[in-house]
Amino acid sequence: MNEITLIATAAFGLEKVVKNELLALGFENLKVSEGKIEFEATLADIPRANLWLRSADRVLLKMGEFPVLTFDELFEKTKALPWEDFITRDGKFDVNGKAVKSTLGSFRACQSIVKKAVVERLKEKYKQEWFEETGPEFTILISMLNDVATLTIDTSGAGLHKRGYREAGGEAPLKETLAAALVMLSFWDADRILIDPMCGSGTILIEAAMIARHIAPGLQRAFASEKWPAIDEDDWSESRLAARDAIIPVHNLQIYGYDIDVKSIEVGKNNAAIAGVGDDIHFEQKDIRDLWIDKQYGIVISNPPYGVRMSDFRDINEIYIALNKAFRKKRGWSLYILTADELFPNYFKRARPDRVRKLYNGNIKVNYYQYYGERPPKDMPEQQDPTEGDDS
Repeated sequence: MNEITLIATAAFGLEKVVKNELLALGFENLKVSEGKIEFEATLADIPRANLWLRSADRVLLKMGEFPVLTFDELFEKTKALPWEDFITRDGKFDVNGKAVKSTLGSFRACQSIVKKAVVERLKEKYKQEWFEETGPEFTILISMLNDVATLTIDTSGAGLHKRGYREAGGEAPLKETLAAALVMLSFWDADRILIDPMCGSGTILIEAAMIARHIAPGLQRAFASEKWPAIDEDDWSESRLAARDAIIPVHNLQIYGYDIDVKSIEVGKNNAAIAGVGDDIHFEQKDIRDLWIDKQYGIVISNPPYGVRMSDFRDINEIYIALNKAFRKKRGWSLYILTADELFPNYFKRARPDRVRKLYNGNIKVNYYQYYGERPPKDMPEQQDPTEGDDS
């Protein structure tokens, strides 16, 4: 029972990022498909995967996968799975999920049948007719795709974007998992300047600092599977201890966040402090139209505000024009802009984007415009605040 199959789920477009994370964690023989990466593991890997994955949405324990065309098939094949290996005698469980292109038209009926099948299995194995459901909580997920049912148990609980450091965010805030992916999809590393000139509550910068300092994103939160008797408590303790030992001390990161809204800056500072990177990021209230850069070879990663109301368009255009003015002649700067506005490339005049990735921020379709700058020379001296000397 120690050998298991796990599934790391991912937002559309981030599957390769999650795959690379899993490879870096030492997992092999990965199976990648739309929205998920399947990999072989052990029970002891559940804590490690949950603690360390930055861009995945959840870690699921795969119980079974099979073709199904009738409700009777669904019941019998679900009942045949070893649910008692994980769900305890007093365990409380719910069934959720989704169906796409499935012959079984009523998904609520599918949920009900899976619940009934699991209950019948547990009745037989535990030799009892009634379950108090006062113990650990389990969420069973059923995914129906092209008449194939995949049954899993969610090991994460709250989504992995819930790091525990963000007390507040702006309207339609950027998910932490997506913010981390934006950094990992860029050329930025800890030796280079990073600026977010419209940083909001600082999520992109906080995720970058956590990456640079090797801070496990799940270190400050709890997970559903921590209470599962099937997973040794020592595995959780050892994984958390190893994560704490892996943290790199502060080492003069050059990370700068600016925003016109002073409240957002205060929120960003507070979030960064909770995340343990408060001393690694310089936040300052500044309008992008007042941004002046006198250094070269940096990285910009930003998610500018974008609206759908006509009254927003003038402000958005001014933001784009200011961004173009600040960086069009900075050939050594790489810019990475996430926006739902497909007209953005018309405003940044330095060049056409080198790459455009289609991603999703929640249910919002967005594009990640990537403009590659010249690489810095290897003997370039350490750089300081890129706005140093700005008297504007």
